[in-house]
Amino acid sequence: MQGFLNAVTGIANESGFSGLVQNPGYLIMIIVACGLIYLAIGKQFEPLLLLPIAFGMLLANLPFGEIIHMEYFIPPEGADPGLYPMFSEILHHGGLADMLYLGVKLGIYPPLIFLGIGTMTDFGPLISNPKSLLLGAAAQLGIFTTYIGAKLLGFTGPQAGAIGIIGGADGPTAIFVASQLAPELLGAIAVAAYSYMALVPIIQPPIMKALTTKKERMIVMEQLRPVSKLEKIIFPILCTIVICLILPTSVPLVGMLMLGNLMKESGVVERINKTAGNELMNIITIFLGVSVGCTTNAATFLNKNTLFIVALGLVAFCFGTAGGVLFGRLMCWATHGKVNPLIGSAGVSAVPMAARVAQKVGQQENPQNFLLMHAMGPNVAGVIGSAVAAGILINLFK
Repeated sequence: MQGFLNAVTGIANESGFSGLVQNPGYLIMIIVACGLIYLAIGKQFEPLLLLPIAFGMLLANLPFGEIIHMEYFIPPEGADPGLYPMFSEILHHGGLADMLYLGVKLGIYPPLIFLGIGTMTDFGPLISNPKSLLLGAAAQLGIFTTYIGAKLLGFTGPQAGAIGIIGGADGPTAIFVASQLAPELLGAIAVAAYSYMALVPIIQPPIMKALTTKKERMIVMEQLRPVSKLEKIIFPILCTIVICLILPTSVPLVGMLMLGNLMKESGVVERINKTAGNELMNIITIFLGVSVGCTTNAATFLNKNTLFIVALGLVAFCFGTAGGVLFGRLMCWATHGKVNPLIGSAGVSAVPMAARVAQKVGQQENPQNFLLMHAMGPNVAGVIGSAVAAGILINLFK
């Protein structure tokens, strides 16, 4: 009888329930993960990535599961990152998520996501109206203002850069920069970035309306000119050469984005174009989401830095939207009312959601207003702009 009781006691002590008692933080994170799963399924907030991230968070906070070991990826203080035996530890003692997280740590998954995005993106509106590039650039204001704010709160330069990139409203870019500059903050940055991307229809309209007049919101823009196939083929090639010669650190993101678009527009590689935009992107999305979610265990997530990151992420997103809208107003003034400043809000990189929000707000003021294609120009420019901003930050701090 005593042996039976000892066996039961031993099982109870080694179960996850005892872990929850020892560290209630795990229970908090499990509740947060379930909340994110609800938002992904019930509210359909960025479900393609929020669902695997949330489930990865759930797995990482089941006590004693040891699905990931972040200590293998973050060198001890004072250690040489180049000599840290990360791979040896992972291969001999790593779990499932350790293997998957290598794709994040080595910067593999985000560029492949960009490859898929390129196959689904039409650069026509941007080519037709090159001035849209300025709106996309202006919307990166949130990145650099938030960098300053993060520095004032005590974050290091690399950490501040990784936090600031949330303002680009581009999840893969945020993950790429965080994995390179501040892997210890990756989970919080990824959750903040995708949460705010999902909340674009809620966050942006009040800012857009506060910074524009009713008359400006009612402006009807002229129809965009048609773009030839030759222009669509030349653009990604030229864009890659110019941007990557100026900023070589942007090659992984910009290069893959443009390759995907070139495959789409060339019309000669339909099979691999379809694979990159569907099967490959879906597989990478699963791996990326689960592995990033697994970095959000209670030990690394429940601290004041996470609260700062969530708050700074909101500031970054608001400043990015405001920067685009205000520059849109400037263009409206310079063109004597030919540009509707609402399209500036689409300069953030949430494609195509931000463009749809600009269309919706414009039609609320004027039912005859069709801004979607005009807003797609800044929206696509925002994708390029966030990749360039990522290259700048990595170049500065790595």
